[in-house]
Amino acid sequence: MNLDDYQQQALRTASPKDKKDEVFHLLLGLAGEVGEIAEKAKKIVRDKASDFSQLDREDLTKELGDVLWYIAVLGDHFDIKLEAIGTKNIEKLASRLERGTLSGSGDNR
Repeated sequence: MNLDDYQQQALRTASPKDKKDEVFHLLLGLAGEVGEIAEKAKKIVRDKASDFSQLDREDLTKELGDVLWYIAVLGDHFDIKLEAIGTKNIEKLASRLERGTLSGSGDNR
């Protein structure tokens, strides 16, 4: 499945764009899903001596899917194709790699 096909499928389960506070709902949902992943990682650090081989890959796959859903729906809300999001990100990272600026901070490096 390509990214734009995924986005179209994800939209089948999304609320209408004009629903009150929908962008806010989507942003909070994205933050919540990322937080769930961070919480699972924290428990691996706390309880499993940072042995990430013990992370439940099936569970992580589901949580990452939830993150992807929110990104796809948010992108659509602003008329941005998921394929364009992925392409732009890879181009940005390739440029940083080329310029030796993968490390550091700031968006414009």
